Amino acid sequence: MITIHLRYEIDPNQVEAFERYGRIWIRLVERFGGVHHGYFLPSEGDNDVAYALFTFESLAAYEQYRIAAASDAECLAAFEFARETGCIRRYERRFLSPVFADDTGDTAHRRLP
Repeated sequence: MITIHLRYEIDPNQVEAFERYGRIWIRLVERFGGVHHGYFLPSEGDNDVAYALFTFESLAAYEQYRIAAASDAECLAAFEFARETGCIRRYERRFLSPVFADDTGDTAHRRLP
């Protein structure tokens, strides 16, 4: 299992546009087999930083998603929306291995449904 952590530097005057962008990608990631854990928008503190987390069963599954998204009309439209609005200034991507508590209280890697 692999979780992708995205840290975005956003335009603080385009938070609503970024939120729209995020809602589009939540649906798209799930359509491509991932589990999206949400976008996290500025509230207190920095007004130009947002985060997103989503998980795929494996790095290979994530790579398949990236390849498919590169030619998918809805994905391309979402990228274009971000470019047109300027809501994203830059982003950083990290790959993480999640650990969750199992039923006994011990920690273990959790499998996607």
